[in-house]
Amino acid sequence: MATTGKNTSEYDWESEVKAFHDSKVGVKGLVDGGLTKVPLMFIHPPYNSTDHAKSDLAVSEFRLPLIDLEGVHDNRRAKIIDQVREACENWGFFMAVNHGIPATVLEEMIDGIRRFHEQDAETKKELYSFDFTEKVSFLCNMNLSRPTPASWRDSLMWPENPNPPDPAQFPAVCRDIVVEYSKQVERLGYSLFELLSEALGLNANHLKDMKIAEKIFHGGHYYPPCPEPELTLGSERHYDTGYLTVILQDQVGGLQVFHQNQWIDVVPHPGSLVIIVGLSLQVVTNDRFKGLEHRVLVSGESSRVSMASGFSPTFLPSSKLYSPIKELVSEENPPKYEEATMAAHVAYLRGQKV
Repeated sequence: MATTGKNTSEYDWESEVKAFHDSKVGVKGLVDGGLTKVPLMFIHPPYNSTDHAKSDLAVSEFRLPLIDLEGVHDNRRAKIIDQVREACENWGFFMAVNHGIPATVLEEMIDGIRRFHEQDAETKKELYSFDFTEKVSFLCNMNLSRPTPASWRDSLMWPENPNPPDPAQFPAVCRDIVVEYSKQVERLGYSLFELLSEALGLNANHLKDMKIAEKIFHGGHYYPPCPEPELTLGSERHYDTGYLTVILQDQVGGLQVFHQNQWIDVVPHPGSLVIIVGLSLQVVTNDRFKGLEHRVLVSGESSRVSMASGFSPTFLPSSKLYSPIKELVSEENPPKYEEATMAAHVAYLRGQKV
């Protein structure tokens, strides 16, 4: 596999990607094999220490939105809704604590994903597949069919809605906790949609009645230690395409959000979940809530584990048309998007956000 020490003029990206795919060992398999240089397919230029310096500075300049959801069904609901509105309008994300998922479930979910990825490579190979929309799959990156840098990350992925896998499909090392966590985060997601609806001045069930989460996907991600962390990324800078993403991360850190033209570390907070606004929510709210650009750095010392759960519309194949919620537009605030498929909306926004 080509590394940074190889003459780039001789580099064959397609051959390297094919060889990596065929090995079915993922990034961790490369590291376990004694890799000392980052392969060219994983290098993300430009990416240097200047970015890191900016993020370190930014931590002290900004107070990240941390929302305590305790009391959300009684006397604190109005205050919580105000905090959610402010966070989604000004940041595009927030961290939530006292969200209803027990700490023991969060901890076991992280441990379960780690157990899966730290199994012997041969055990994981039988699940290696890119058909994660239909079944439980182990994979590395979803974009290796196009000549862009790969991310330093392995994933265990599965759909939850509308057709969840039979529990027997999940690896035994994490089966019970995956089933339990999936159910709990789905419930939390629908509660969050109620808060978002009210934050927009709508009936609490408005977003749910739109069948806003036609698809729910989960990804248990593993970021192995990297021999040259300054050259690559655990996840490239991107916007999520769906409505909402719920992220559980361990205490290693690495998640960054782009705010006021600089990258800011989302320092892990015990027991918290990170809630990120996606581009689909930006469209239906007529830009009231903005999608958040984010990325993940990798460590040269420690592996990192995270769990991402995305609530999304049906993208392909779908002729369903979407436009801003009519209650959110007026003569003073006309619709910013014409009626179109969500795939068309997202393609347009990605073209604008480069």
